[in-house]
Amino acid sequence: MSISLEAARQVLQSQPFSRLLDAELAAFSDAGVELRLPVSAQLTQQHGFVHGGVVSYAADNALTFAGGAALGPAVVTSEFKINYLRPATGQALVARAHVVHAGRTQAVCRCEVFSVSDDGEALCAVAQGTIASIAKRDGA
Repeated sequence: MSISLEAARQVLQSQPFSRLLDAELAAFSDAGVELRLPVSAQLTQQHGFVHGGVVSYAADNALTFAGGAALGPAVVTSEFKINYLRPATGQALVARAHVVHAGRTQAVCRCEVFSVSDDGEALCAVAQGTIASIAKRDGA
C-alpha cells in the first residue's frame, strides 16, 4: 500500500486528541513510522514523569500508523500490549514502529518509545499490537 507522508499527516491531523497533544508524524513508509510529541507539564503525573497514558497513546498511534502503511488507511487497533521500562522525562517522546508481519486483514507491529532530552534518547517503553483493517471487502 502506498500512502504518502503528507496523506498520513492529514489522517493524524483529523484526530482531535492527536492535535490536543501536538503530535507530529515525522516519518511514514513501509519501513516504519516515527511519531513525535512535545512534553509539557500538563502531560505529567504526580512524580513529574510523563503520564503512562501519554506514553501508551504514542505507542498505540505509532503501531496503528505502521499497520496502516501495510494495510491501507482504514485500520484500527485490535489489541496491544505495552511494557514500561523506565519513567519518561525530557522535552519530547518519539515512538518508532514497524510491521513484523502483515496479512490481508491484519498486521502485527512493534514499537519502541523513547524520551528525548538534552542527553539524547532513552528507551522508556516497548509495545506490540495487532492492527486490523476495517476496509469493506467486495461481497462483504
